[in-house]
Amino acid sequence: MVPGSDNNNSPKLLLENVMILFFIALKLILSFVLVNPVYELHRDEYLHLDQANHLAAGFTSVPPLTSLLSWIIKTLGNGFFVVRFFPALFGALTILLCWKIVSFLNGNLFAKCLVAVACICSSLLRLNTLYQPNSFDVLAWTAVFYYLLRYFDKNQSKYLYYFTITAALAFLNKYNILFLIVGLLPAVLITSKRKVFANKHLYFALLLGLIIISPNVIWQINNHFLVLKHMKLLQETQLVHVDRINFFISQFLFFVSSIFVLICGVGSLIFYKPFQKYAWIILTYLFTITVFSYFKAKDYYALGLYPTLLAFGAVYLEHVLAKRHVLGTALFVFTIGSFIYILPLVMPIYPPEEIIADHKRFERVGSLRWEDGKIHELPQDYADMQGWKELARLTDIAYQKVKDKSALLVRADNYGQAGAINYYSKYKNINAVAYNADYLYWFKMDKPIKHLILIREYNDTDPLRKKEQPYFGKITKIGIVNNSYAREYGASVFLLEDASININDRIKSEIEEEKHDY
Repeated sequence: MVPGSDNNNSPKLLLENVMILFFIALKLILSFVLVNPVYELHRDEYLHLDQANHLAAGFTSVPPLTSLLSWIIKTLGNGFFVVRFFPALFGALTILLCWKIVSFLNGNLFAKCLVAVACICSSLLRLNTLYQPNSFDVLAWTAVFYYLLRYFDKNQSKYLYYFTITAALAFLNKYNILFLIVGLLPAVLITSKRKVFANKHLYFALLLGLIIISPNVIWQINNHFLVLKHMKLLQETQLVHVDRINFFISQFLFFVSSIFVLICGVGSLIFYKPFQKYAWIILTYLFTITVFSYFKAKDYYALGLYPTLLAFGAVYLEHVLAKRHVLGTALFVFTIGSFIYILPLVMPIYPPEEIIADHKRFERVGSLRWEDGKIHELPQDYADMQGWKELARLTDIAYQKVKDKSALLVRADNYGQAGAINYYSKYKNINAVAYNADYLYWFKMDKPIKHLILIREYNDTDPLRKKEQPYFGKITKIGIVNNSYAREYGASVFLLEDASININDRIKSEIEEEKHDY
């Protein structure tokens, strides 16, 4: 070490540490303050949180890692803040990894700050406000790229183990990682990086990865690959409405404020000579995005590809703007300023009334088109964050009326309803279930059921419960969800008492029928 180098580098290192801590803190704070308090948790979040009460090696909807995180959240009190904290943390760690990629590429503080701003000023900010597997998915994809960059640089085998462990954890979080592996494999094979396949440690690492994912693989085998049935259902009900052109347009819109950084990331990996040795990255992007498009995947499935590209773009722009400080400043101003302008379209800042009043603006960017392919008043995610407390309150009113609660079953129409009731109900043993998603496997039928709380959606074809009238002594309509902004608007809560038939056998029969259909 050159004498005196510590003194020269310490202020620079201190400044970098202060800046990365600033961006991590900013990321965490924005994930909370940019969500209007009128919104509740999202329908998917309730299901994921409920998995903490049913720990297993696999689930119908997602692999098991989310349930372990939900168990930690439950241990920490299951409060709104803790639920929101974890996806925000994964987003902050993604920025940290991008920072490290820039450092690996010998980028300076300008490039590091630029990639942090580019990540924050994008749809990743919205993604990191929802407790879903997607935030960890993006983090894991970024880590996969980072560890492979480190391995290909010095051929240190430890990074192969880090790579496979990360990929295995990503698999246990969301099977989406398989698309990245499908894109990564040919990208490595057609470049000089294929020498990795001659390294015995790759196969030891892969074996370790298989051991890590084996409980879930065994679970899938024992349950006749429920993931394939789930994907088929997803294809029939949601992916069928995906338009390939809109898929590619969304890739642009996700990073519209950071578009210069993204374009430079893609372009530099193709044309910038110092980056040509990283050609496998751009090839991985092209192969993976093609596979996504072919299978008509949802647009946000590909988000994990972009943090690494943003890191390369930031380093390239540092080189181009080295002596053009005005342009560098202008780039930051544009990225931050344009994002502030479109922020209401990205984050749920506005209450529903203001979104409806600004209907045309939201419609122009396609945010009012739901998975059913139709245009609605609110973005689907926002409608999915309304009315849950009201539904739980109505269910609690019905629950109070039942004397023998051991003979009661609470059956919702969908997983969002069941999960929200279990989360918000003041009766923590209410155990609402549904003929839907994982709840189909969580029915407790050990005692005879005499009473039923039934939640039906707005489009129920039997509002008077004529179907059940012959089998119950008393049927009472407790109320409906009156929040017109909620996707559950019009959902009804009924109390059915004093069953005159064997309800258990009927429900078991219906469960088996639903499983067969599923």
